[in-house]
Amino acid sequence: MLSFATDESRRLPVRIIEVSPRDGLQHEALFVPTARKIDLINALSRSGVTEIEAGSFISPAAVPQLADSDEVFRAIDRVPGVTYSALVPNERGLERARAAAVQKIAVFTAASDSFTRHNIKATVRESLVRFTPVIQGAKRDGMLVRGYISTAVWCPYEGRMAPQITLDVMRRLLDLGVDDISLGDTLGRASPADMRALLDAVMPHIEPVRLSLHVHDTYGMAVANVLTAWEGYGITAFDCSAGGLGGCPYAPGASGNAATEDVVFALKASGAPIAVDEELIVDCARRLSALTGHPPHSRLSQVPPSHIRQPVLKV
Repeated sequence: MLSFATDESRRLPVRIIEVSPRDGLQHEALFVPTARKIDLINALSRSGVTEIEAGSFISPAAVPQLADSDEVFRAIDRVPGVTYSALVPNERGLERARAAAVQKIAVFTAASDSFTRHNIKATVRESLVRFTPVIQGAKRDGMLVRGYISTAVWCPYEGRMAPQITLDVMRRLLDLGVDDISLGDTLGRASPADMRALLDAVMPHIEPVRLSLHVHDTYGMAVANVLTAWEGYGITAFDCSAGGLGGCPYAPGASGNAATEDVVFALKASGAPIAVDEELIVDCARRLSALTGHPPHSRLSQVPPSHIRQPVLKV
């Protein structure tokens, strides 16, 4: 393991990118009414998260659960200091995002050709060519651009991915002009040792502030991987979903995202400076539960409310 984290990096505020309104709800069988989505996003905006992935401009035929993203973006209360982003697959999606005054878009590819073929019917190289004009158009419009790299550690079709493959995709995305990169443990199978091998490879080629992790919790290792990235590598941005909502239809066996409230609790307990209120996130997770009809997947949602807030250490 290489040494990247410093005392200074551990003092930087941790940023939470809340993905439940997009990555979470898009996998639900039932359509959540627009007004309820808006209420959820407004509640998340008051929790201390720095970014909310509030919708998707993929074709409504492909993702009917998010067909109302245009209306959602126009109606939410935009809190200063919170970035509201959306997934954008093509130039038509960019037009919709522009009309809805989206501040930041996300484009998506993977380390694995097999995964991108199943997901977006293209190879990794073809996906990069496909969204090059999207990135260029977004930058002309003054939007920020994030690049998702799924299957950065494990692929359901190709197995373990060599870190050099993920690094190559990341470099190409950076060359295209994306502002930040999200590395996805799509299967939720990565161990801290896997995460260290990946980060040892990629960290010399990107500023830590431009990197985030998007880990799933299929095997119960999401929080351990987050702590590994923060403590050992100075990464301070993490994609999470209230209640652990979400998954991936193209990754058989993958379960939900890292639960925001569990990640926040673990980081605070480890001394990380983070402004997110885990009690408010638990409340949001319960709102999601009422919308989806199934309980939150997080550990913290099972803790009595009076036991959630952590004591302030006296020095």
